[in-house]
Amino acid sequence: MVFWAPEVLPTVIPVRPALPFSADTRVSLKLGELTAGELRQAPDGWYAVLFLRGVEHRVWLRETPVIAEAYAVELPLDRDFEFRAHAARRLWRALNDRPAGPPLHVFSAQRRRRLALALRALDARMDGGTYREIAQVLFGATQFPERAWKTHDLRDRTIRLVQTGFALMRGGYRALLRPPSRKK
Repeated sequence: MVFWAPEVLPTVIPVRPALPFSADTRVSLKLGELTAGELRQAPDGWYAVLFLRGVEHRVWLRETPVIAEAYAVELPLDRDFEFRAHAARRLWRALNDRPAGPPLHVFSAQRRRRLALALRALDARMDGGTYREIAQVLFGATQFPERAWKTHDLRDRTIRLVQTGFALMRGGYRALLRPPSRKK
């Protein structure tokens, strides 16, 4: 399981012990029920992955978690406020046995397919495959005569997929973690 820092993945929800309120308004994160793979200590705090009502929720605690403690969400007024607020609302709904609601950021089937093809193309290229060989594997293309291959649209498409794969490998994958900006 991969644990992401809140500054990298805006849907990681920073939490802290809640101020004392009336007992009927406190909701527990049930940290005592987590396995070692779902709760991990890091130099900057503790990371937890909660699976509630079929949805994965990621939280970050600066201090050692207290099992029976009620927690509050910290929402810094930064560029990721909207994303964190949405993630926090989904967590709150799940903790209160309500449907979490839709995720803020979902890739279309076409986008997921293109990303998968880009990673497969990158793997093949890193393994020494030629663009022609990669196209044959990815698209089921038959052998191309040399003249036809030089101008074939699958050649350009394969090259773009490999370039996309390299861009993802060089850190572009981080843009996938952040929903697109709504600013126009």
